[in-house]
Parts: sequence; structure tokens; C-alpha cells
Amino acid sequence: MKQYFMMLAAYNQWANERIYEAASALDEEQFARDTGAFFKSMRGTLNHLLVADRIWMKRFTGEGDAPAALDTIVHADFDRLRVARKAEDQRIVEWIGSLSDAAFAGRFTYMTVTDMRTISQRLAPALVHLFNHQTHHRGQAHMILTVLGRESVGLDLIQFQRTEDGRAFA
Repeated sequence: MKQYFMMLAAYNQWANERIYEAASALDEEQFARDTGAFFKSMRGTLNHLLVADRIWMKRFTGEGDAPAALDTIVHADFDRLRVARKAEDQRIVEWIGSLSDAAFAGRFTYMTVTDMRTISQRLAPALVHLFNHQTHHRGQAHMILTVLGRESVGLDLIQFQRTEDGRAFA
């Protein structure tokens, strides 16, 4: 299990770097433009991904900031958002690496953001959700790039596994 989640954490970091590199070519107006995505703009989408990761990591570890709303804009400025994203991705990679194999079968309890319910579940399925959620919204970021006339970016897991960093997981 640990190797599987280490792969997902490394892939997540790689894919986020690719999306941010592509988004860095957007000007301020394009970054903020409502393109019809769920969180409207690239700014809203990338902030949501950071918000959600911070919420989940607070649930998992008991540490860090956890915004109270899923549409919180942590950083309106792209460069500051990118720095925060890199730090959060590194935090996720290091935390996954610190877990024992047995930890993935363990349970944790948390309060939901949207309807304030207490949930208790196993860690492994929640981690699958964390990484799947990232993939879902990176797909929306991919769509935003396309709508804005930018080149799309390949984000497939197999592409990551064919990189130098990803080969260890292939």
C-alpha cells in the first residue's frame, strides 16, 4: 500500500507542476477569467485544489491551515499560489513517506466542511479520494487552458511513470 500511495503523491506533485507551468503563461485577465468551470477561473480552480488539500491534510495530520470554505481564494496572485502549491505537494509527499504500511488500514475521524457531519473512515480510501479529487480538478484546469486557446498538457499517470522520477513506480 505504501508504495502505491507514494506513487500517487509523486504523480500528484509532477502533474501539479505541469499544470502550473502551463498556467504561468496566462496573463492576469486570463488567469481570473470565468470560463464556465466549476470554480469559474484558473485562479478559482487552482485555489480550490490547494484549499481541499489543506483541509484533508489537516484532517489527516491535525496540523496546518484548513480554510472554512471550498471556494476560498488563498492567494489571488499566481506566483504566491504556486509557491504555496509546491509547499503543499512536498508536505503531502513527505507525510505519505512517513507512514507505516499499517497506517493505511487505520481509521480517522473528521468534520465535513459543507454540512458539518462527523465522519469516521479508513485512511486508504480517503487518500484515494484526495488524489482522485486532484485529478478531477486538474482536468478542469486543462479545459480552462484549452478554452483560453493555450496548448493542452499531458497529465496521464503513464506519462509520469515514463519520466525519470516516475520509473521507480512503473
